[in-house]
Amino acid sequence: MLGEVSATGRRPADEELDALRDLGEHAAEAGYGLGALLGAQLTAARAALGDRAAVVEQAVDAVAEGHGRATRLALRQEEATRHDFLNALLLGHTTPDRLASHAGRFGLRMAASYTVAVARARAPYADGGPEVRRLERALAGTALLAVREGRLICVAPGDDDAVPARFARLAHAGSGPGGLVATGRPHPGVGGVAASYAEALRAIGLADRLGLDGPVLRAADMLVYPVLTRDRGALADLVLTVLGPLRGGRGGAVPLLETLTAFFDAGCVSAEAARRLDLSVRALTYRLERIHSLTGHNPADPAHRYTLQTATLGARLLNWPADPLP
Repeated sequence: MLGEVSATGRRPADEELDALRDLGEHAAEAGYGLGALLGAQLTAARAALGDRAAVVEQAVDAVAEGHGRATRLALRQEEATRHDFLNALLLGHTTPDRLASHAGRFGLRMAASYTVAVARARAPYADGGPEVRRLERALAGTALLAVREGRLICVAPGDDDAVPARFARLAHAGSGPGGLVATGRPHPGVGGVAASYAEALRAIGLADRLGLDGPVLRAADMLVYPVLTRDRGALADLVLTVLGPLRGGRGGAVPLLETLTAFFDAGCVSAEAARRLDLSVRALTYRLERIHSLTGHNPADPAHRYTLQTATLGARLLNWPADPLP
């Protein structure tokens, strides 16, 4: 084509440019880099055309367009495969053999253990967004990142606590006010990723129900809560038996339950609990005495404290008294 253009001075025909676009696609599929491909085209163009650069520019643009088209398609296909793999991995909706067939492609090893961390920001994360790209650059080669339902997911080696810890630190730094990061426990094999992911999600759910502000929660530190909720009937019975009498207090159970929550969250230090409630220590002491008189359990007595604290946690988990219990 270049020889004929050189002899006649005509412009390349549309079908000739289409053929060059196809050439670019085939070169990309065959693994040729764009720089090497264009170098070869320019060498041939100089031999055929000499100084007639306008046609060279058209030809090279066509080849580059085809190459870019094939590259973008390959990237979209790779991203779709990655998305499907991660969904199956996180939800456990496929067989271990099928997961294993793709694991090596994404840097995962069947025999290893993995920890999943989940970051939730004030604004939902977006695939390919600037915050996701920032974390991908920072964690390149050490973790697999994905966005699911607006949350950022990190699959990290379970034998290296530093990777999920670094992800948590970086994600929280960029999440804005109200951001939260939860990490599951390490579990073996790619099938264990789903278990760790479920733990991280449960930790976020518990944080919402209990009003925990993190900013980083570890599922390993929250194992008591699933134990408490495993027998919902028994927990409801404990809450009503121990804390039910608080409904007889002035203003109902809510202010007294808030007092217990602040008292226990403050490590049973009255001055700190009063500060959190914006009360005087004297007012706090009066409330604690009122709780003692209504329930028969003294928050200041270590012998009664465990029962009261467990019932208070149960009330938060069951959203009592807002939600009535049977």
